[in-house]
Amino acid sequence: MAESSIPVDVSNPGQVFACLGFLEAADELCGEAEGRFDWSDETQVSFLLRSGGDENPVVSVLEFLARARVKILAPKDWQSPEKSIKIPDLERLESEMFPSVSPEKSMAMPIQVFDDEKSVTLGHWADGSSRNSFKLYAGNRSARDIATKMLFGDSKTRGIAQLWEEQKDDLIERPFDITTPMGGSFNFDPRGAWTSIDAGYSPNDQKHQVEASPVVELLAAWGLENARPDEFEIRKVRYAIWGVGLQPILARVALIGGVSVVPMKRFRFELDMSGKNKVVTFAEQEITYG
Repeated sequence: MAESSIPVDVSNPGQVFACLGFLEAADELCGEAEGRFDWSDETQVSFLLRSGGDENPVVSVLEFLARARVKILAPKDWQSPEKSIKIPDLERLESEMFPSVSPEKSMAMPIQVFDDEKSVTLGHWADGSSRNSFKLYAGNRSARDIATKMLFGDSKTRGIAQLWEEQKDDLIERPFDITTPMGGSFNFDPRGAWTSIDAGYSPNDQKHQVEASPVVELLAAWGLENARPDEFEIRKVRYAIWGVGLQPILARVALIGGVSVVPMKRFRFELDMSGKNKVVTFAEQEITYG
């Protein structure tokens, strides 16, 4: 078994979701993964990750993301709506999993993140079940475009691939702390919020960029593929952190405080609004178990 530890701000919901993403990714890439939070020093909380094999699981996950590519996952014979962004055939995969899809949902198509050996389908924002999809982004951004920017950056920002090339050691040691200007994301990292309440003015209106972590954004999306935080009332959300090593199948339940026999801390936050976008805000601790 290999082990690693990374610092985490547990009042940042996106970082907690991304810890679950690290756990899910390590289990997929390395096998036999389990993770827990260590708050023995509440000023320096860590996420401890173990996995099968000899390689540091954080390194394995970041290496995969640094070389990964993205394709949209679309229904068989699906045609892009006339007003939507055209998706070249080389940038999409077809699936028979979709019974139907409406034009207004085209920007929320699932994606496949893959390299030459492994692939993972991400698409919690397109969940058609009774669960809340927890889709935060809106407008003319597609999940494929957001994920591509988080991986490769663009003219204004750096993606995980660039950060891996430029700041590899720092990224391995503290992956959530390496931030970059963020023009558009999944809206999981509250450090990247562009609401006027946060800044005292509207950065979006003034074309000012804010900084956030592409690692948090992409791995939070991975973490929520099989789990959701607990939404209650209007735009209020709960989540929990756990203090014993759990495999992904139990960690998904622990995220909503559903494994009460283990040491646990619970937090709550509110979803802010910026136009049609929902924006994650920083959380406050609610209840402690154990």
